[in-house]
This record gives sequence, C-alpha cells and structure tokens, in this order.
Amino acid sequence: MGSLLSQIWTVIVMNIRSLPKRLWMSLAAVFAVSVVVAVLLSFLAMANGFEQTLAGTGSEKIGIISRKGSRSELNSTVSRDNINILATAPGIARDADNNPVYSAELYVIVNGIKRTTQTEVNLPLRGISLGGFELRDTVEIVAGRQFEPGRNELIVGQGVLAEFDGFELGREVRFGKTTWKVVGVFSTGGSAFESELWADALTVQTQFQRGTTFQTMRVLLEEPGNIEGIKQLAEDDPRMNLDVETEAAYFAEQGSALRGIVVFGWGLSIVMALGALAGALNTMYTSVASRGTEIATLRAIGFSNMSAFFGTLAESIVLSIIGGIVGALVSYLFLDGVTASTLGASFSQVVFDFQMSPQLFKNGIILALIIGLVGGVFPAWRAARLPVTLAFKNSM
Repeated sequence: MGSLLSQIWTVIVMNIRSLPKRLWMSLAAVFAVSVVVAVLLSFLAMANGFEQTLAGTGSEKIGIISRKGSRSELNSTVSRDNINILATAPGIARDADNNPVYSAELYVIVNGIKRTTQTEVNLPLRGISLGGFELRDTVEIVAGRQFEPGRNELIVGQGVLAEFDGFELGREVRFGKTTWKVVGVFSTGGSAFESELWADALTVQTQFQRGTTFQTMRVLLEEPGNIEGIKQLAEDDPRMNLDVETEAAYFAEQGSALRGIVVFGWGLSIVMALGALAGALNTMYTSVASRGTEIATLRAIGFSNMSAFFGTLAESIVLSIIGGIVGALVSYLFLDGVTASTLGASFSQVVFDFQMSPQLFKNGIILALIIGLVGGVFPAWRAARLPVTLAFKNSM
C-alpha cells in the first residue's frame, strides 16, 4: 500500500511539474474555469448584497400593518379610521406623555435618472411623520437638515445620492406639477431605506391627492416580536382587512425578489460549466496523448495503472482549482462592495452593495472542483489503460 501511494505521489508531482510544457493548454483550462466561477459569484454576490440590505432594514421592535394580501407597500391601503383604532391596540409602546408611538406612512413612486445609464427609473418617495424617525433608531442626517412639516421639502438617502442624478443637496426636483427642494441627506446604516426619498406625510398626501389614506402603519412594540395584541384587534374588527407582522418578517419576504436571480445565476453557470468541462476534457486528453510514451514507460518500469490514473486526475483538479481561485479573486477585487440598484418588490429601485462571503467562495471552489473531477476522470481512465508496449514502439 505504501509503495502504491508513493508511486501515485511521484506521478502527481511529475505531472504538475510538467505543466509549463503545456502552458497554453493549461492556461486555457484555467481561464475557462475562472470565467465560470466569476459569473456564478457575480450573481450570488448580487443576491447576497440585496438580501443583506433588506435584512438590515427590518426590525423585530417594529410592527408593520398593511392591507391583507398586499405584497408590497405600494399595493397597500390603510384608512385614517383604521389607524386611529389600531393606535389603541395593546402591545404598542408609549412615549413619556403616554401617547402610542406609531407612524402612518405613504409610499409613492416618482421618477429618477440612473447615474450610470442615464435611464429613467422608479424611485420611492416615502411620506413620513416625525414619529417615523423615532421608530428608526439608525437614522442620521449626514448633510443639510430635516424637512419642515407642511413644506415641499425632501431629504434623500445616501443610496439615492450615490446612484441617481439630480438629488444633490440644495437641488430642486419636479414630480408632476409640484417642485420639491432637497434640504438634507440621511443615512440608515446601509439599509434599504437609504434608497428612498422622505418628505412630510401630510404634504405628500396633499400633493399626490391621497385623501386621508396611507399605505402602511408602523408601530413601536412594547416587546420585540410580540404583535399578538395588534393582530387580535385587527382580526376582531370587521371593518379591518389588514395584515400585521414584524418589520423583520416583512422585509425577509421582500428579499425573495432575487431568488430568481440566484436560480438564473446557477443555471447560467452550469451551462457555462459544460463548456468549461469540454475544454477541460480536451486539455487533459491532449495532455495524456502528449505524454503517452512517458506514461507507458513508467508502467514498464513498475508503476501501476492506478498511479497513472490519479496523476492525470490530480492534474485536472489542480488546474480547475487554480481557475476557481482566480475567478473568486477577480470577483472579490472587482465586485465586493460595488454599489448597484435593482427593481425591488414595490417596483422601485433598491440600492445595495455586492457582498462576497466565505460561503460564496466555497460555492465557487466546489463548482471548480466538480469541473476538474468530471473533466479529468475520463482522460485519467485512458491514461491508466495505455498499453505498456507503447513505450517500446516509440523507442524503436
């Protein structure tokens, strides 16, 4: 057994050391695998960044109330009467004056221009009361000032400022027949709220002719995650047709919007992997053919066919792993932390950063390893079956 392992190790080392003799073929195999891994990781990093952005947006301390069955804030409607009733529900935290802490909010789609492509996109304008700031403890005005209630003033998220034109501090923007002035820039620690424009709720209600209705109601919970008292009140009142859930659960569901991207990314990568596999097979078959005499000679002096098999297979795996590492490094260097935006569940842009992670690297290397294994096993089997007489034929 020890002799067999020694033979296998000797052949593996010989094959790896001889790679420079097949430099261009080897580089082609490495390049094919690296492209496959880079494409896969680009999709996964996109989905990971999007999901992490939404995960950082929701809180177990906040309850969100929307119309039953609505899949997004845009499709929801909550009347002022319902809000007044729900404000009395048990489980809502109260301030120092014993008033319930809540925020009735609007969600309106307005136009923006994407900086990179200069194309028109949908942006969310959130009508929010001052109470809405108390519910979001990560909000910070990083430039300018807060909007004044009753005036056509906006504050914009840092994500909006980074990705879209025309929302710089002091600029005036026009939505329909109304002009708004940008008076501040806010941060929420990288959450999806940074993809929004915020203005006074009652002003938005008036300017966009929303009557007395809102899209959602957010409440501060006395006990994080406990929404039972609010749900019970909503279910017991026949005038209401509302869903109640924690903000964390709400945004976790919104994160499913990019699951299709993950599936598409894997599908595209698998198709490309088949091409890389064909390249790997061609490379390894050529390698075996070019070293036929060498392999047969080793067999003639006592090396087993198993050593030829594992030596060739190891060569294929090494090339593929190198390609996987190169593809992963390229993805990390050029994608990790890159800011982008995509259409979210509310048909408006969500700004997020591509995020690599150890698990994504692991997925990339596993894919490369599979390509190397499958691409090497058949040429390795051929190497193991080369007749010993080949060594003598080529020496005559």
